[in-house]
Amino acid sequence: MAFLHADDPDWDPLLAAAWAARDHAHTPYSGFRVGAALVTATGQVMAGCNVENAAYPLCTCAERGTVAAAVGQGLLRPGGLQALVVVTEADRLTPPCGACRQVLAEFADHLPVLLANRQERALHDLADLLPHAFSGRDFIPGGSVPNLSKGPQGS
Repeated sequence: MAFLHADDPDWDPLLAAAWAARDHAHTPYSGFRVGAALVTATGQVMAGCNVENAAYPLCTCAERGTVAAAVGQGLLRPGGLQALVVVTEADRLTPPCGACRQVLAEFADHLPVLLANRQERALHDLADLLPHAFSGRDFIPGGSVPNLSKGPQGS
């Protein structure tokens, strides 16, 4: 899968998964439903949606929820994120918020990010959406995030 152009057919399974997840969004306060889908380096697709809460700071964005679900299922480790789709019904394409961009940067330096609504698509690179991202290379000796796939004790 290349994900080089916004109209590349490789995006189709991610778009379908993101739109399907968006249908499940819990948005009783804003009504602004978002779906996201990612694909890992092994080709596995994970989708998610935004979940609002009456205490707004506790809301979960579709992008972060999708990343967390993929990590929780053992599908995603740093360096393993290959592409991301974000879909909404908004008239303007909706990019990930700043917090989501930072979380995505934990798993990929350069990541194709496709933004889509029912009328258009636009392809971006995460490095352009979040230039100079803060990461493990900023404070970990050797500059890479340790692989904790077997847990901190190696178990």
